[in-house]
Amino acid sequence: MTLPARSLGTSGLEITTVGFGAWAIGGGGWSFGWGPQDDADSLATMRHALELGVNWIDTAAVYGLGHSEGVVGRLVRELPERDRPLVFTKCGLIWDERDRMAEPRRVLRPQSIRREAEASLRRLGVERIDLYQFHWPDETGTAVEESWEAMTRLVDEGKIRAAGVSNFDIALLERCEAVRHVDSLQPPFSLIRRDVAEREVPWCAEHGAGVIAYSPMQSGLLTDGFTAARVAALAPDDWRRNSAEFREPRLGKNLALRDALRPIARRHGTTVSAVAVAWTLAWPGVTGAIVGARTPAQVDGWIGAAALQLAPADVAEIATAIARTGAGTGPARPVSGVAGRR
Repeated sequence: MTLPARSLGTSGLEITTVGFGAWAIGGGGWSFGWGPQDDADSLATMRHALELGVNWIDTAAVYGLGHSEGVVGRLVRELPERDRPLVFTKCGLIWDERDRMAEPRRVLRPQSIRREAEASLRRLGVERIDLYQFHWPDETGTAVEESWEAMTRLVDEGKIRAAGVSNFDIALLERCEAVRHVDSLQPPFSLIRRDVAEREVPWCAEHGAGVIAYSPMQSGLLTDGFTAARVAALAPDDWRRNSAEFREPRLGKNLALRDALRPIARRHGTTVSAVAVAWTLAWPGVTGAIVGARTPAQVDGWIGAAALQLAPADVAEIATAIARTGAGTGPARPVSGVAGRR
């Protein structure tokens, strides 16, 4: 299959509008894990996504404390070079090997960035990372300019192709941009978490930076079969158990918004999941969406979002549902009021 693709800012990378998110395949046993996950299932799921046309995988060193990168590396090594996806990963979250359940520290010291990059290259089994990203802002007092200069050196040395950030606000984006162009921003963006649409997404569009939205299905909430009973059945080490979005009073509002997507999905002959993802792709400035899956069937549930174009009436109906349910925060519809393709 051939999926629609967009330019990731001015980076030179052309990415499909949906990419495979490898957070959950890191498995359980760490502070933000999704519970147990079989590696064979993970490999089969990624292969299926690639067969359906997805051309990029997004992972991070911290997912499974190195395990997700290792599984992605296994996939990459088994594929002929012409069939290999673009590989994106992240640095800046340092874990404690003695306490895997401790929350990782946010560290963007230059020497740590380089050390992490070398470790990711080894785990992924690649000579160059296609997009390397700061996962979260630093909490050690390191100036972001020093951190971004370290990233720039990695680009100059050919260890990474493009440089991006995740979870950065405009103030940090502008400080980075003054040192070297920011190729991309990876923010949380969904029908429930909409705040970045007000400032960060327009900033990126104005400055030629790509935007790849993470958690467009709000970690499973905006999928066809999710229920309150499903929350109760989550694995003990599934991080979602401790998320406010998965507890009342937010849970009921979120599921009511999800239910409001069902008539739209029926009209388009698709799934609620695809509608939720397509809504994020309708915003001017958004390049692509990172969508996770743990089984091939889950990929089938959202792959239709890549080519789904929501009609103006759909966008208006969703905005009305947001207001009615009171779910989430942030702007309720694209600036133009119409779903558009860049």
